Amino acid sequence: MSELQTTSDLLVTDFDYELPEELIAQQPPAERGQSRMLVMDRASGAIHDAQFSEFASLLRPGDLLVLNDSRVIPARLYARRTLRREKEKPTGRIEVMLTEPAGDNCWHALVRPGRKVAIGEILVFPAQSGAIELKAEVLERGQYGDRLLRFEPVDDFYGELDRIGHIPLPPYIHRGDAEADRERYQTVYSRERGSVAAPTAGLHFSSPVLEVIAGRGVEIARVTLHIGLGTFAPLRVERVADVHLHRERYTLPAATAEALNRAVREGRRIVAVGTTVVRTLEHCALQAGGADLVPHSGETEIFISPGFQFRIVSALLTNFHLPQSSLLMLACAFAGRDHVLSAYQHAVAERYRFFSYGDCMFIA
Repeated sequence: MSELQTTSDLLVTDFDYELPEELIAQQPPAERGQSRMLVMDRASGAIHDAQFSEFASLLRPGDLLVLNDSRVIPARLYARRTLRREKEKPTGRIEVMLTEPAGDNCWHALVRPGRKVAIGEILVFPAQSGAIELKAEVLERGQYGDRLLRFEPVDDFYGELDRIGHIPLPPYIHRGDAEADRERYQTVYSRERGSVAAPTAGLHFSSPVLEVIAGRGVEIARVTLHIGLGTFAPLRVERVADVHLHRERYTLPAATAEALNRAVREGRRIVAVGTTVVRTLEHCALQAGGADLVPHSGETEIFISPGFQFRIVSALLTNFHLPQSSLLMLACAFAGRDHVLSAYQHAVAERYRFFSYGDCMFIA
């Protein structure tokens, strides 16, 4: 397919590539930052192999590096049904994956197996001791296992999640979560609880690396975008023009808005760490309509695909993304579909590690 093909002609299958399953990273590297990094020139598509340890040297004094400080919650829970019909046979445990808060102790969640979990049913969430820690009523049923749950109020809901919940590792990691994942599936700068998936480009950073970057005269700022399970949801349409993403909550702090406005005025490079930062910044730029950014919180459904005009971001650190995914489309929008898919072919041939716990790519 030519880069000149119009966006309206693009199919989801135009963003496919072959990936041997053994290249999907199942564990993080032994230490943060021990990852390979594929470096791409955004304009020409030229690439070369590097290590993430070289990332700081690729930044320039005056660059503005923007991080997503959202923190992953232990969103995977296991429940028991309270049977509503006397003759119904007991079922095994129910997996409940919290996806998005809905106010007043309510959460959207994916329930599996969910076929028999009806509206009005009460789910109970026990600890290992058997004591019931949480209870929730099913208020609504949606598609693909989606349920709206209302939890009985407790003094510290997130504290209960910390006690009984599991880290929601992505579905392509074929193992249960381990204690180490509670730390390694978080960025070292995470602080605002609310994501059900990690902003994985940030997993490579350690505190010493951030200190080195700041010491080079690079300005560092933060946004918050809470990642929902939509980041892993398959795109159930054929045409890219028909893709619609789930809403995600974000915050643009005052200090970050000021830093971005200064960088834009002064023509300095704005480097996004991860696609979540790109989506947040470009959504805010669209909302501003050419005016200065202002601090605020809101929700975004922004979908970035080839043909999108970037207003803020000029360089991107990102992990490798799933075939036919919205995140791969974002990378292709930023650097060109042919360039990106060619780089992915190189990464496969060179045995890079893919996805959340894998290697990374710097596009500048």
